[in-house]
Amino acid sequence: MIRIGQSNDTHRLEEGYKLIIGAVSIPHYKGSVGHSDGDCLLHTVCESLIGALSLGDLGKLFPDTSVKFKGIESSLLVKKVMSEVKNKGYRVLNIDSTIFLERPKLQEYIMEMRQNIAVLLEIELEFVSVKATTGEGIGIVGKEEAIVTESVVLVTND
Repeated sequence: MIRIGQSNDTHRLEEGYKLIIGAVSIPHYKGSVGHSDGDCLLHTVCESLIGALSLGDLGKLFPDTSVKFKGIESSLLVKKVMSEVKNKGYRVLNIDSTIFLERPKLQEYIMEMRQNIAVLLEIELEFVSVKATTGEGIGIVGKEEAIVTESVVLVTND
């Protein structure tokens, strides 16, 4: 059986926080606010997998009220979700993600993000797509108030 999952996430951008996207630390004067490390991209990777298996949402598995998850690396959350994916007899076929961020430009970081996600999902790099776009100066993304990410994943139990 093939199943699909999708997710989107939005995080505020503020000075004094780190900007971590796809497990890549990116130098910038603003960072992503979150209960964990604020990695908006890995959050949608997790939640798309959770959705594909009908396990609820990120907050159900990793509540932002829990001290246990305060400041946790989002890659550890992906590993926990992947453990559940494997326990249910599934594997990832491919994933497609989009990052909506006005600045900084992400082109030089995309390959490292793809490599990190490929390792976390235990798939080849060719099955991981990460794209970046801006808000063209409008809305919460364009005004640099937030980062938004979306992911769609395909899993199978064949």
